[in-house]
Order: sequence, then structure tokens, then C-alpha cells
Amino acid sequence: MPLLPMFPLGSAMLPGQQLPLHVFEPRYRELVRDCLDAPGGPLFGVVLISRGTEVGGGDARHDIGTMARIESHVAIGDGRYELFCRTQERIKVSRWLPDNPYPIAEVVPWPDENTGTQTADYEFSSLIERLEFLYGLLRRFAAETGNVSPDVPAIRGFRGSLGTRLYEIATYIPMGDADRLRVLAAAGADERLPEVSEAIENAIEMVQFRLM
Repeated sequence: MPLLPMFPLGSAMLPGQQLPLHVFEPRYRELVRDCLDAPGGPLFGVVLISRGTEVGGGDARHDIGTMARIESHVAIGDGRYELFCRTQERIKVSRWLPDNPYPIAEVVPWPDENTGTQTADYEFSSLIERLEFLYGLLRRFAAETGNVSPDVPAIRGFRGSLGTRLYEIATYIPMGDADRLRVLAAAGADERLPEVSEAIENAIEMVQFRLM
């Protein structure tokens, strides 16, 4: 079971998301150096902190997260780094090791346990329509409040398995970290679809309330 450097965060991340990081804490500066020198590539894991903060240690962590790859980095002095990373496949932590000096865990990949064979095509099409409706509301809200109108995602161009497309849709939905974690923790596509659908409906209800 592979050991992986871990970077607990205050935000839940889904596969395929951009992850910019400003690294200043000494233990995570060492993590970055070790990742950049690793023969298997600059990879680390990210999980949501359930209690505590990212700085100083002593935090409690969830055991479901994603792999992340450093795609580019800039050393900005005093050992600090600006990182541009992207999350990859979902992982599950089997065991946390003592921080030495940064968090390390035994992890296993967690692919979807089903690919959506029970999900009818019309359900996914309906989900897309509701996301388009949500973005219509968001653009209206931005216009009424003088804010920048959000870019409408090119949702008709989503590709890949149903589970992957649901992750991508979820990245465009305004939701809290607890909701995002539920999307991540859904066993497979059939379980993820209702979580994503509920997140869309909650966001629609929130925007409609603000437009009243």
C-alpha cells in the first residue's frame, strides 16, 4: 500500500479541479521539495480538514480525498512556493502515519464502484437543464447587483464516464464543503447523481430567495 505525502486543506476538492497553493509553512515547504524530487512524479494527496486549521498541525482529517499533481511551481523566496496543481483520481486513506514533519498516509485508489448502469439518459439530460437554469439565475443576480456575470460552463461538451461528468458538473455548482464532500464520497455514479442534483436544487433555491 503506497505511502503518500498529504496536504490537508480547509476546502473539499473533487477530481479534475485546479488547485493553486501558496506554501509558506516549513513542514509543507519540505513536502513540496520532496514531491519535486520524487521519482514517481510530484504527487501528493489532499483531504478536507474536519476540525482544526491548515497551519500548525493538530488538525483532524477526513479519510477520503484526491490525488494532486504539481503542474508548475515558482520559488518566491524564504523557501516559499507558489504552486499550480490539479487534482486527479479519488483516494481513500487506509492509515495515517505520524507527521514527520508533514502528514503522510497509506492510501489506495478509490475508483467508482459502478458506472451508472442504473441511470437513465433522461436523468442526466434533466440535470444539465437544471444547471443551465441555475446559471441563468446567477447571471440575472449578477446583473441586478452590479457584479461580474459568471461564465456559463460548456456543459454540452462534457466527456468521459458518467461519474467523471458528474464530478465536472459539481465543480460549477455553488455549494459548501460538506456538500462537496458528499459528492466525493458517493460510491459511484448512481449514488453521485442524486447528490449533484440536490446540490443544484439547493443552489437554485438560494439564488431565487436572493432575487425576491
